[in-house]
Amino acid sequence: MKVDLLIEMLIDKGVLKFGSFLLNSGRMSPYFFNLGSVDDGKSFRHLGSAYAERIHKEGFVCDALFGPAYKGIPIAVSTAIALLDLGYNAGVSYNRKEEKDHGEGGSLVGAELKGQVILIDDVLTSGKAIRKSAELIEEAGASIEGIVIALDRKEKLESGKSAAMELSDELKVPVLSLATVEDVIDYLHSKQDPEFEKAFKDMQVYRSEFCLD
Repeated sequence: MKVDLLIEMLIDKGVLKFGSFLLNSGRMSPYFFNLGSVDDGKSFRHLGSAYAERIHKEGFVCDALFGPAYKGIPIAVSTAIALLDLGYNAGVSYNRKEEKDHGEGGSLVGAELKGQVILIDDVLTSGKAIRKSAELIEEAGASIEGIVIALDRKEKLESGKSAAMELSDELKVPVLSLATVEDVIDYLHSKQDPEFEKAFKDMQVYRSEFCLD
C-alpha cells in the first residue's frame, strides 16, 4: 500500500487525528496516533498488507511475528495473514501483561518463539513495551530480525537521537516504519484542502522544533 493511501485510511479511521494533544512526556502535540481505532476487517486487511509489504520489501525472513500486548496483537495477526498471500507462513506470538498460573501458564501465547522473530508494534514513544518484548524473545532462545512500527514520530530525545534510533542501537536490529512524520506533512500539503491547512502549518512548526531532519 502506498504511503499516501495508508495515511488516508488512518485519518478516515480516526487513528491519526489533528488538534492539540497532551503527550505522556507533558508536551503538547498537534497530532495524535492511536492504532486502537482500527476496528473492522477492511481496515485490518489494509493495515496488515502494509506491514507485510514493508517486511517483504526489506527482505526479512522470519519464523514468527511478535505483537506486544495489547495493540500489537491484532496487528501481528493481520500481518501474518497478509504475509501468507506473499508466500510466507509465519507464526504469531504475543504476551500477556500478567502471567497465568493455571492452564498453559506463563506470559507467552501462540507460536513457539524460535529462530528469527519480527517485532510488530504501532508507534514508538519510550519503547518500553518493545524492550520488554525483546527480553521475552531472547529469554525464549529466539533472535530479533527487525522491528516494524506504523509511524515514526522522529522526535529528538536527550541523546539527540530518535526513539527508533536509540532502540535500533540498543538491540542492534533495524527499526522500520510504514510512515514518518514527514510523510504525514507531505500528505497534508498535497491535499491543498482548507480542512488540513491549520494542521499542516502546526505540523511544520512542531517538526522543526522537536523532530530530527
